[in-house]
Amino acid sequence: MSTPEETSFDDEPPHPVPTERPRVLREIGRGVLGAFAPVIKLIDAVGGHILMTVQALAWLPRPPYRVANYLEACVYIGFGSLPIVLLVGLFTGAVTALQSVTAFRDFGIESFSGGTTALALSWELAPVLTSLMLAGRVGAGIATELGTMRITEQIDALESMAIDPMQFLVLPRIVSAVLVAPILVLTFFIVGMGGAYLVAVIDMGVHHGQFIFYIKEFLQPLHVIHGLIKAAIFGYTVVLIGCYQGFHAKGGGRGVGIGTTRAVVAGSVCVLVLDFFVTQALLAVIPPLK
Repeated sequence: MSTPEETSFDDEPPHPVPTERPRVLREIGRGVLGAFAPVIKLIDAVGGHILMTVQALAWLPRPPYRVANYLEACVYIGFGSLPIVLLVGLFTGAVTALQSVTAFRDFGIESFSGGTTALALSWELAPVLTSLMLAGRVGAGIATELGTMRITEQIDALESMAIDPMQFLVLPRIVSAVLVAPILVLTFFIVGMGGAYLVAVIDMGVHHGQFIFYIKEFLQPLHVIHGLIKAAIFGYTVVLIGCYQGFHAKGGGRGVGIGTTRAVVAGSVCVLVLDFFVTQALLAVIPPLK
């Protein structure tokens, strides 16, 4: 019979040594999430914009309507952007006609410059450039305004007074952009064709009758309709991005500045990316007449 002094624990199995596997797996998981972080942020942002649209449009048929808010937004987006749209439209049409006449004159078909300029302006240049101007002016302005209201707790004050910020701040701007952007694009087109006429006919000696004839020959009504549909889509996109960035601003003045920069950059990029897909969709649904 063994005594207590003879009892030994040397024969007991050793305690298991913790492995490094859980930590390695955690590091791999963090690396994978880090690699896909931009994609996750993009999906989250797209979902946030869609949710904001749904929340705002849900108030469209419901009172109070606050017509003054819509009129104020139309004035800010439309009338406020008119000078820069006129200036850019005039010189865009002028330089397009200048390049067209210079290129066509070598082949003796400089009279085609009127039709080609009309096509370029109505279909692409007018809606895209107008929307880029709106991104730089309206998108930045809305992001700054709403961002300042967010960090100064004015939006929280609206909620405390039972006023929904989506109805009061976001919806009037979105609706006004969809209505006003096509008008700005049409104005851009008219002024641009005026600039093209001055350069091609007055300055470079293209025959007046041929210039007008080929505009009527090349330009179809659906070209203009395509441009107006693009304008409504681009205007909605630019203003929605500005509202989203301002509504979710945080971090004081620095956060407002970051939101404003993001509104301009994201709005401009989305206009250029959407231009391709919207053009494809419009050509598939309503192709221009031959």
